[in-house]
Amino acid sequence: MRYSASHKQETRERLLQSSAVSAKKEGFSTVGVDGLMKAIGLSGGAFYSHFSSKDELFGSIVERELSQSLERLGADGEQSRMRLERCLKHYLNMAHLESPETGCALPTLGAEISRADEGVRQQAEEWICRLQQSWARTLGSDSLAWSILSQCVGALVVARMLVSPDIQRQVLKSSHDEIVRQLPTQDVQ
Repeated sequence: MRYSASHKQETRERLLQSSAVSAKKEGFSTVGVDGLMKAIGLSGGAFYSHFSSKDELFGSIVERELSQSLERLGADGEQSRMRLERCLKHYLNMAHLESPETGCALPTLGAEISRADEGVRQQAEEWICRLQQSWARTLGSDSLAWSILSQCVGALVVARMLVSPDIQRQVLKSSHDEIVRQLPTQDVQ
């Protein structure tokens, strides 16, 4: 039985969504093709009608996840200090820390992206630079935008490595407070 093009696209989207959740929760390299397909109720053999390799799937996950992060964190033209502060508050909180599968891909997949092939790393670089440029326009500083982006990702990584929720909260709150202290007092744009 042949499936319609829309059915194939819907299956691909389900596979991307399910694989992204799995990758952010457990790591991409830990799950095989059969496991990824089983999660959406299909056999491993069906995978290759959607992606030529697991590496291609990973590249698609990185692109999808980072484009969503860009959408959430800043490239809609409505960027302001207040909006940036709201993003920081949402990003550096316990709900985000406790739900890696629904959050930003950078803290969860960063190490795997750094070990991926050059094409995946180039794709990640493009999306990260777009986010940094958006924040730089708001902040009036390229270096401050890079610093804040790095601090946010790093704070989440460090907090997730810790066991005690009190210390995790302290890491997130301290990071948030220090970042907000660095922000210009008014919008630059």
